[in-house]
Amino acid sequence: MSGLDPSGGAGIQADIQAITALGCHPLPVVTCLTVQDTRNVYQAEPVAAELVRRQLECVAADVPIHAIKTGALGTADIVDVLVAFAQTRSGIPLIADPVIKAAGGGDLADAALVEAMKSRLFPRAEIITPNGIELAMLGGSDDPETAAQALLAQGCTSVLVTGGHGTGLHIINTLYNHGPRPMQWEIERIGGEYHGTGCTLAAAIAAGRALGLSPRAAISQAQNYVHRTILHALEVGQGQPVPDRGIPWER
Repeated sequence: MSGLDPSGGAGIQADIQAITALGCHPLPVVTCLTVQDTRNVYQAEPVAAELVRRQLECVAADVPIHAIKTGALGTADIVDVLVAFAQTRSGIPLIADPVIKAAGGGDLADAALVEAMKSRLFPRAEIITPNGIELAMLGGSDDPETAAQALLAQGCTSVLVTGGHGTGLHIINTLYNHGPRPMQWEIERIGGEYHGTGCTLAAAIAAGRALGLSPRAAISQAQNYVHRTILHALEVGQGQPVPDRGIPWER
């Protein structure tokens, strides 16, 4: 479940490509339409929540669902539809990418949607995958550990903080959960920022979970996959390069 990006760099297209590359069949439900390019988001219009509900129920009645991944959700009403859907399917892993702002600064969530995600969606999610900027906004602190602990205290099972927006020779992704200490992965940083890496990572984690990998194994596989897509990134527009999610992948 995510928004439609006409540039093909992020959103539902990124989900479809990553999930397919990792050997799963995507069931895409579009939550909002955007005016967007590789530089920024300029406008977003949500899909009617009732239409989203009907899509979910229709697909679920026909096709087995092994994982759910969310991105931009459009409105708080859509969050409520998703939560009601997930409540009757408690065994399905839910990976939530809490999309709030585009890399260029454009808004993709209002205050009501952010509150709905924090209070109703995140407690249902197995993993949420905020970047550093999103973490600070959601957790109310510029200190990553303080912000992550605040989200865990509000009901999150685990918080994977992605380090792609940081600096340094390595991207450090940190998994906070209710264990004694966080777990970290280091990946070589390939210079600059890329359009759609957060979507790609969350979708790849969902694919791994759908295939039966443990959460940590799914995260490790997803990070390796994203790193490879960045190594082969495509210059499709005048803004950020787009990860090449169509590269051959062997598990």
